[in-house]
Amino acid sequence: MKRWMLGTLFLSCACVGCLQAQEAASQVPTPFSATESDPTLSRRPASVPLVDAAKPGMIALSVPTGTPIQVALVTEIRVEKVGQPIRGRVVEPIYGFDKLLIPVGTEVSGQITRIEPVSTEERTLAVLDANFTPARAIDVTFTEIVLADGKRISIQTVVTPGSGEVIRFLKAPDEKRKTGVKDVASEKALKAKEEAKREWDVAMQQVKQPGKIHKAERYAVAQLPVHPQYIAAGTVYFAELQQPLEFGSEPLTPEMAASLGTVPPPDSFVHARLTTALSSATTPKGATVEAVLSQPLFDGDRLILPQGSRLRGSVVQVAPARYMSRNGQLRMVFHELLPPDGPGGALLAKKVETSLEGVQSAAADNLELDAEGGVEARSPKSRYLLTAISVGLAAVSAGVGGDTLGDTTERAAGGAGGYKLIGIALGATVHSQPFGMAMGALGASKSIYTHFIARGREVVFPKNTAMLIGIGARPGVVQQ
Repeated sequence: MKRWMLGTLFLSCACVGCLQAQEAASQVPTPFSATESDPTLSRRPASVPLVDAAKPGMIALSVPTGTPIQVALVTEIRVEKVGQPIRGRVVEPIYGFDKLLIPVGTEVSGQITRIEPVSTEERTLAVLDANFTPARAIDVTFTEIVLADGKRISIQTVVTPGSGEVIRFLKAPDEKRKTGVKDVASEKALKAKEEAKREWDVAMQQVKQPGKIHKAERYAVAQLPVHPQYIAAGTVYFAELQQPLEFGSEPLTPEMAASLGTVPPPDSFVHARLTTALSSATTPKGATVEAVLSQPLFDGDRLILPQGSRLRGSVVQVAPARYMSRNGQLRMVFHELLPPDGPGGALLAKKVETSLEGVQSAAADNLELDAEGGVEARSPKSRYLLTAISVGLAAVSAGVGGDTLGDTTERAAGGAGGYKLIGIALGATVHSQPFGMAMGALGASKSIYTHFIARGREVVFPKNTAMLIGIGARPGVVQQ
């Protein structure tokens, strides 16, 4: 009897031990596990549904709320009224986890939603400058995507501030190549930068960007006292989704789960976009900077980092623009790699070394990227020519250079330097040489102040700015 009781007790203890061991094993976090009981899923934000809870073992392929779609206008638009249709194409691919969901070239349609009025002060200054139709701010929205197979998807979007510009892609110069030093890393970096630039150029080839003659015609039209307003072809908008887009799901294979979160190969390059806006005028040194991977990172066929993985860093150098035309500077460095689900997820954050190898910028901002990832605004070279013209008109109005010109012509030249056509009219009709000289001096002074004395240009990166980042891992991880 005692033997039977002891045997039963021993067997019960063994069963309890086995059950506890199984329970502990089931709680060990597996990267991006698809089990509904996995505690990492309960901590994953609803906006980033990596795993489809309704289908265990499947990854949801979706574009979450807040994802920006970069849309470039296909043709030039003459602004006429609210409700006017607009049409563009996607110029940056949209991924879900590891799959391409919305390719470059996908058609997007929308409309003008608001034409903002011009303030009385702005209108008065414009009239003094012979401009009776000053430019008005235009709000647009995009409402539909047309996929390659003809399927139409309704979307709700909000265009983020800072977009609505003609954008170019800057790539950092290769200093090692300039000095004749060549190695595998520098060659790989060069190829990555050239490929990113080529992809951007190919994406922009689908829009009818204006040529030099067309630009000259538009500039001439803009100088008329009354002229229409246009939105140039190639103007890029960041349209943030207000509702997620669902594209089904895919299996989470054991091979994929095993490769996720491994150390990125040396000299890897990732496509990312800023989630925090930056400006050399307002962003302090040490400010936190975050970016999210817009495309997955593969090592051959192995998925290393899915779309949605995040980079965190800081602003390490910043100098706001100052007077005497001294331009702003800004340098940021990313030093931490995090999984899509952020802190508390199954994958550990990693310390990484990064370098900014390429970045989008508005063509009008005239930014320059150096080999160390720093960005500086540059003053346009045209300022010398424009200032020389203004000073020349002022000289003519003062009669410098002889008496070959009549008084009326001299006064008109002074008026042109002051306030364009109105200045010309006043200079020609008001029979006062001092008046013409004053107008000429006003124009020359205004040009000199604007181009050489006033505050310089700031470095501005709006939210959702696309970047190419070189990335590599450092020893050690950040524990969650």
